[in-house]
Formats: sequence, C-alpha cells, structure tokens
Amino acid sequence: MSTPVLWLTEQDVVSLVTLDDAIAALERAVSAEDAFNVPKALATYGDGGTMHALASAAPALDYAGFKTWLHTKRGATALYELFDSRDGSVRAVIEAGALGQLRTAAMTGLGTRWMAPEGADELGLVGTGLQSMAQVAAINAVRPLRRVRVFSPTPEKRQAFVAKLRERFGAEIVEAQSLDEAVDGAPIVTLVTRARDPFLHGSALARGAHLNAVGAILPANAEFHPDVFERVGAVMVDDVPNAQKASREFIDHYGGERGWSSVRSVGEVVRSGRSARAEGCDLTLFKAMGMGLSDLAVAMMAYERARERGLGREIPAAKRAALTWKGDRSPPKA
Repeated sequence: MSTPVLWLTEQDVVSLVTLDDAIAALERAVSAEDAFNVPKALATYGDGGTMHALASAAPALDYAGFKTWLHTKRGATALYELFDSRDGSVRAVIEAGALGQLRTAAMTGLGTRWMAPEGADELGLVGTGLQSMAQVAAINAVRPLRRVRVFSPTPEKRQAFVAKLRERFGAEIVEAQSLDEAVDGAPIVTLVTRARDPFLHGSALARGAHLNAVGAILPANAEFHPDVFERVGAVMVDDVPNAQKASREFIDHYGGERGWSSVRSVGEVVRSGRSARAEGCDLTLFKAMGMGLSDLAVAMMAYERARERGLGREIPAAKRAALTWKGDRSPPKA
C-alpha cells in the first residue's frame, strides 16, 4: 500500500522545527557529499510579479524537493514538494512561508558559526523587515549576544522593531540613529534590507569583523559597495552558481575576469571541519542568496518529525489514470 502524502501547514512547521533545529538540519544537509542544488529559475510578469523555483537533492539521505512561489505586490505564497529520491514518490506538500524564514535565518546562523570571530557578542543589524527578528535569533544561537544595535532609515519602523526585540531577547538592544552608529566597532554586522543601491562602505567596518549580506538576492539590488572586497580575507556563499547568476555585488566584483576560485561554498567549509576565517583576517564576508538545499534540510526534518508525532493531514498517494477523449470506444470502467 502506498504511503499517504502529508500536507503540513505553517503551524505544523513551526511546531516541529525550531530555529536552532534548522541550523543543525542545514549543517547536516550541506555536509552530505552527494547533495546538490539546481540553479534557481526566475521569471517576471505584469506589474512587478515574479515567479521562482528552487530545487535540490540529497540522495544519500533519500530526499529531493522543489520550492515554488509567486511574489506580487498584493502578496506571496510558497509551497514545498518533498519527494523520496529512491522511487520518485511524493512524501509531503508543505506550506513554505515559515519554512523559508527558518532556512533563511538558519543559513545566516551557519555562516556566522563558520566565519565570525570566536567570542563575538555584539551585532550591528541593518534592516527591520520580516526576516530581521529571526536573523537576530539565529546569530544569537551560535554567538550569544550581549548587545544588538539596530538601524533602518524609517524611525517609526525602527522604534517598533527595537521594542519587539527587547520583549524577546535578554541582550541590550540599542536603537541606532545612523548606519555608522549601528556598525561602528561591531564584530558582527548583518544586512537584511531591500536596498536597490549599495549603502555600506568597507571603511565603516571594524577590523576583524564578520559581515552577513543576506538582503540583496536579485540582480538589480545591492547592499554593500565594492570597496568591501578590498578588505575581505575570506569569502563564503551558500551556493556559488546562485551568486554568479544573481548577486550584483559579486558579479560586479568577480565578473568573468577575476575568477571565483577564492569564493567558497558553505558546504565546502563545513565538510572541511575548519573555520573559513584565517588567522589575522581583516574582514570575512558571507553572502546568502537562498538555495534549494537549505529548504530541503528544513522540509526533511519537518516531515520526519511529523511522521513520528502523527501531525499533518494525510492525502492519498497519487495514482495513474487512463486518458479519455471524445469518441473513445474503450470498455466502461467498473
């Protein structure tokens, strides 16, 4: 008898996978030697609508999957389809808004774990949007934070976000009045904005700092100026092909002439078992564009735990059906 497909809701996902769990899941998935990503598919239509698809597989772990979504000015919806890589059967369909937030923040946590200075306990956060709270939580999970400085250009949004942070974290939360005030001397800086043009110069960052740049994931957007690269001693991305295809910051710097040999993937670093930070390194840079393998990692964990705990709604597994057409003379089905 075929195994039923599980439908998992947003609430199912957040009840099954915490942010700390997601970091561990990503580390396990990127460590798999045969795991791979399929380059992102992206199309635009109408008045600012975009269509996206990310895929990946981890055959050694018996899973493969696709996340698909539409983003419009009136809203967005994402779904994840999880498959058994051995026989092609569908294991789960997962509402993927929370899954996306988990994997995005967890990837920053993973990048910070493998690149930020040991003992770093202060974060300069630029951006107060939907992803920002989880970004703080993920960094705090791998580098417990003593203080967080927050800046975004809209005072009302900034103040509201700071108030929420103070409710949820024990660290000192500081509302910075400028970009410089947020990042000056901070050992960890995270950019999570929708900026179209770069705003952060390399000179604003402290020596030895680690920079997470996770907001600009479309070719038209950029958060940091090219002069950041002049100081960077170690560069890591979640997925090199995605950065080559869609990161304006990286394309402008590396292009096709300088080569990408110095850019390491998070999977390469984790499998090596050694921090990407070299001794005496001035700056380290982690760029996350979003990749299928990070979605797959969270989806696998959510599905396996749902099966263990009896959560989710079961849907009958798909069965093939014969085609029909006008004038079909086949015997009627019983």
